[in-house]
Amino acid sequence: MKDVIVALDFKDKETCLEFLDKFNESIYVKVGMELFYKEGPEIIKLIKNRGHKIFLDLKLHDIPNTVGGAFRSLSSLNVDMLNLHIAGGSEMIKRAKEELPSTTLLGVTMLTSIDERAMHDEILINSRLSVEQVVLSYARLGKESGLDGIVCSAQEVPKVKEELGPEFLTITPGIRPQGEDTGDQKRVVTPLDARNLGSDYIVCGRPITKSDDPVLSYNKIREEFLGI
Repeated sequence: MKDVIVALDFKDKETCLEFLDKFNESIYVKVGMELFYKEGPEIIKLIKNRGHKIFLDLKLHDIPNTVGGAFRSLSSLNVDMLNLHIAGGSEMIKRAKEELPSTTLLGVTMLTSIDERAMHDEILINSRLSVEQVVLSYARLGKESGLDGIVCSAQEVPKVKEELGPEFLTITPGIRPQGEDTGDQKRVVTPLDARNLGSDYIVCGRPITKSDDPVLSYNKIREEFLGI
């Protein structure tokens, strides 16, 4: 099922809950490091009690034993999606999946704030490889290791779907409506582009959370992405 996931990139629970109070319906939200590290597991429980689905975006990346233990600790939160960095390797991914087999597990490929120059010159990934090639390589490893899908730019979705099948989920951040400031994102697309490229879910934060009318902005983005 395709949907829009709203990134709750707020500094504290009061600001977060004040934002959610504007919605009279259940929505899909993403809780990232800033909010989770400030408020801890309590914020997840508060959001779940309001009926919202949660993608807990902590991007775990460590040795397999540590990541396995972290996923075991997170299991009581009953979130709908969790993620980790595919760069941590297959053993790490498998350990995480063993701890939470029924939770949708996603792998981070290449952050949408990274462009080809940064990938080659700063991260020092083989300069003969494009971002798309690296994303595809990570995606293959992720699927072979038990992931349900990946986090990537919508620009890479067509190749991922072609090679790994339509059931392999693609969750795509870096979404900006036409004319919006791209901020620190490099590989960005509009909601319509993401729909045409085949994204399963889009993650959108500032264009909704910083809007004068967040509910209206959310509905416009959702209508554009879902084609309704």
